Amino acid sequence: MAAPDYAPPRKRSVLIAGHATSISLEPMFWQALESAARQRELTINALVAEIDAARLDAPSPPNLTSAIRQWLFAARVAV
Repeated sequence: MAAPDYAPPRKRSVLIAGHATSISLEPMFWQALESAARQRELTINALVAEIDAARLDAPSPPNLTSAIRQWLFAARVAV
């Protein structure tokens, strides 16, 4: 397994229900999110909106950035 490309988070804006919000993710998570959106034939905004809606249904919702990381991990390892 190759060592990860360690890098600080990068902030990007996304639209959720017509409202802009900033998300800070490390580049590897942005790449994984872009790939997941492509696989599902969604825009990043649409996928983030789906993740956001799912997290709000959780008993103790995490912040959006944490929810995105957890969603990507769960999707990757098929938990």
